[in-house]
Amino acid sequence: MFSQYYLECLSQASYLIADEASRRAVLVDPRRDIAEYLADAEARGLTIEGVVNTHFHADFAAGHLEVAAATGAWIGYGRRADTEYPIRPLADGERISLGDVTLQIMETPGHTPESISVLVYEHATDAVPYGVLTGDALFIGDVGRPDLLASLGVTATELGRMLYDSVQRKLMSLPDEVRVFPAHGAGSACGKNLSTERSSTIGDQRRANYACAPMSEEQFLALVTGGQPSAPGYFVFDAVLNRKDHPVFDPTTAPRPLTTAEFLTARADGAVVVDTRDPQEFAAGHMRGSLNVPADGRFAETVGMVVEPGRTVLVIAAPGREEEVAVRLARIGFDQVTGYLREPENAFREVADGAVPDQVVPASRITTGQLRDALARTPEQGGAPVVLDVRNAGERALGAIDGSLHIPLAELTRRLAEVPADRPVVVHCAGGYRSSVAASALRAAGHQDVSDLLGGYTAWAQPLTPATA
Repeated sequence: MFSQYYLECLSQASYLIADEASRRAVLVDPRRDIAEYLADAEARGLTIEGVVNTHFHADFAAGHLEVAAATGAWIGYGRRADTEYPIRPLADGERISLGDVTLQIMETPGHTPESISVLVYEHATDAVPYGVLTGDALFIGDVGRPDLLASLGVTATELGRMLYDSVQRKLMSLPDEVRVFPAHGAGSACGKNLSTERSSTIGDQRRANYACAPMSEEQFLALVTGGQPSAPGYFVFDAVLNRKDHPVFDPTTAPRPLTTAEFLTARADGAVVVDTRDPQEFAAGHMRGSLNVPADGRFAETVGMVVEPGRTVLVIAAPGREEEVAVRLARIGFDQVTGYLREPENAFREVADGAVPDQVVPASRITTGQLRDALARTPEQGGAPVVLDVRNAGERALGAIDGSLHIPLAELTRRLAEVPADRPVVVHCAGGYRSSVAASALRAAGHQDVSDLLGGYTAWAQPLTPATA
């Protein structure tokens, strides 16, 4: 039995592999909320006896400790891994028998030093494996980036040379028909060109993946290190967290509803407010200083770009979505969700009508036509605003607004000083999701006149019509 579990909001894949006869199973790269794995194993009469992490993940908090606590399974990593909890070191070529189904470890360092891939054989005597779980070494259409700070003390060049050997000499030595099952898909910041496909074959990657074509080590290094998206700030936090013996995720501990007074007190004590509503709802009225990270999108990853790990978090969400938000934050190791605002709309009215009416404020959003008019303003008319582009470098290379300042969203909180505080700022991304996040972060940092561009650069780049010219 071979099952892939794919989490769209993190572009993350995990796997359950079992022998149908022995009913013995192993999980690979599980997330922290493990109820789905356990339910599937129980329904099929499987015993999960091991959990393998292909490497120390940087983009999510893995569920190895949760699985081990729930099932007694051993935890396996590549032999170079160093952890605070007991592990089973897995050596290159080592075979793990589940019965007739057999796993074989292949060391594939490069994304991180301890990275491994897992060959899956349907029958122990098969000459060709059914597939290979490549972790973050090989993606569909790409390879894992070697420049993340997840591997402290190892340079991107050193990791890149390891990755060249892992991809070009090890993984490309497998037969064409071997299926490829990576740990991530399109949207992940662990690479720059990931496909929306969730599996492939070695042969297809040999033909279509730019990093799998024959080339020198130096050519490979130049290709895989260039044009990478900015990594969210929480990546290093998670890479370290996954090494640590930390508390397991408890799905029964839900955030509690807070009265308006309790919410305001917690905020005054230093908690950061994450408002997960749609940008238009947020713009109509929100708690002053709150961050707008809409839940319908790459929510947890985006929170990890603008909220420092370890901060206490208060949530504003549509009724019924509060627990979902807390689970999604827990998936990246953000466990400090104190509570959520009960009945936000009523609370906003209560605050606006009460002793602190200035605490519910609107947010400015402007059209492309309004931005064009603003950019044409002379100094005598107040001058043009600063246009801040928060897209990634690869997106900006395809087109940009003349004179715009470029700071990718993942870098904004550490580069706030580069944004002029004495001029109006208009923020844009590709379509409007990230710009609302960035605009709210600027307001929370003290910028007084901030708008975001409706429709983003996509709308800006549309040809002008008589109605918009």
